[in-house]
Amino acid sequence: MTAAPLMDWDRSRRTGLPEAVLAEAKSSAHLTALLTEAQQTNHPLLLTRLQPDQYEALPAELRDGLDYDPVSRTAFAGLLPPLSGQPRVVIVTGGLADLPAATEAARTLRFCGHDSVLIADVGVAGLWRLLDRIDTIRSFDVIIAVAGMEGALFSVLAGLVQSPIIALPVAVGHGVTAGGHAALTSALGSCAPGLTVVNIDNGFGAAQAAVRILLLRAPG
Repeated sequence: MTAAPLMDWDRSRRTGLPEAVLAEAKSSAHLTALLTEAQQTNHPLLLTRLQPDQYEALPAELRDGLDYDPVSRTAFAGLLPPLSGQPRVVIVTGGLADLPAATEAARTLRFCGHDSVLIADVGVAGLWRLLDRIDTIRSFDVIIAVAGMEGALFSVLAGLVQSPIIALPVAVGHGVTAGGHAALTSALGSCAPGLTVVNIDNGFGAAQAAVRILLLRAPG
C-alpha cells in the first residue's frame, strides 16, 4: 500500500500558488522526510523560517541540494520555474533592518517565477529619499511596502501611487513599537483606502498576495 504524500502537491494547480513548508518548530526527521519526498517526486519545494541550526542538522546530501539564504531563512529545493519577463513587483522598505522580511518576500516571488526589485531604506524619517524614487516605484504593477516602528511608510505610499500596495509590518522597533504591533495597527488603521495588510513579518504571505494580483493583471 502506497503511503499518502506528506505534501499537497496539487495546490499549485488549484490555486496558482505553490506548496511550501513552514520549517520553524519542525524536527530534523520531519524536514528530512519532506525534502526526500520532494526529491523523489521531482517537485520543487520552498522552506520558510528555516533556522541555521535546522539547516545544519539536515543530512549532507539534502543540505547540499538546497539554496539556503540565512538572511530570510528561506531555502529552495529543486529546479525553479523560469522568470516571467521583466519584474512587476517592487519591494520598498523603510529601513535596512526590514531586509529579512523583504528578502523572504523576494525569495518567495522568485520561487513562483517572478522577479522583483528592492528599494531599501526610504522610510519617512528621510522623506526625500522616498520622493526621489517615487516615479520608479509607480512604474510597477504591485508594491510590497515593508516597515517597522510606527509603520508610516504604508499610508504615505498609499497616498502617492495607483498600484496595489501590500503592507508588510515587521517586528523592528523598541518600547511601544516592539514586536511590530504598532506597525500592524498603523497599517490596519490607515486612512489611505485600499491598503492590503498581512501579518507581522509575513514576507511569504505578502509575496503570495502579490502573485494572486499578478495572476489577475497578466500583461497583454
